[in-house]
Amino acid sequence: MERKFEELKKEYQEIPIPDELDFVVKKALKQKTKKPIKKILISGLTAAVLLVVGGINTSPQIANAMSKVPVVGSLIDVLTIREFTIDEDERIANIEVPAVENLEDKTLENSLNSKYLEEAKQRYDEFNEEWENRQANEAQTSIVNSSYEIKADNDQILSIERVFETTLSSGSSKIEKKYDTIDKQNQILITLPLLFKDDRYIDVITENIKEQMVKQMETNPDQYSYFYEYYLDDPNYNPIAEFDLNEKFHINNDGKLVISFDEYEVGPGAMGPVEFVIPTEVLSDILVSETYIH
Repeated sequence: MERKFEELKKEYQEIPIPDELDFVVKKALKQKTKKPIKKILISGLTAAVLLVVGGINTSPQIANAMSKVPVVGSLIDVLTIREFTIDEDERIANIEVPAVENLEDKTLENSLNSKYLEEAKQRYDEFNEEWENRQANEAQTSIVNSSYEIKADNDQILSIERVFETTLSSGSSKIEKKYDTIDKQNQILITLPLLFKDDRYIDVITENIKEQMVKQMETNPDQYSYFYEYYLDDPNYNPIAEFDLNEKFHINNDGKLVISFDEYEVGPGAMGPVEFVIPTEVLSDILVSETYIH
């Protein structure tokens, strides 16, 4: 496994990074992975940017996730491969880059890892650009954090959640989430259409989410206030029509389909991100099989 990790690290280090990021790549992986990984802070005139090539012990989340991964063929790992970090008085960033290792399908593995790295670089660039634009108008402290969590890990599937949170000193914040669900047995990335016989699933899921919204607002109006409440008399209104459900789903460890929405997408920001677990009995007639959802 150590040899494969070194190969993955080398592959990441060879990916070109824009000069304007002004950070230095440092090796932080020791021969014995049990030793703690040291992070070296690189300070400059305007920013302190740290890029860490990390391992399994980089974060408690990863250590916990790794302790629960079962052996199915080869061991599939999820670990932190890099961090983009800025530590200034008015600008703070901590962007973790996850990587998947030991998939037999290296095309899928490389595709996922390249996506995660490019995603992190894009977030880093956007954060700096937005910060500079805000400073031109009104100085505010800006903080961006990104992390990831294993939402499901069993003999069949691995679901990875990436979370991006931006906070301003004014008190405003934004949380976004993205997901990937991998079939570990067949080495494929699961998509929503793959789960169903035809596209009826869109209407079925939509109607169930609407029912859950209404029930939550009726039983706990102080906690739930979806935008849908303003259109309850309109039978044609679809509160989630503008969203691609394929970007919003994951499968949890109980084998249930979960649809997630970011802040402000279906309700006020004070509600934060929201999730809807779709009952399997609602989907049973249109599922291709019960391999993933049951």
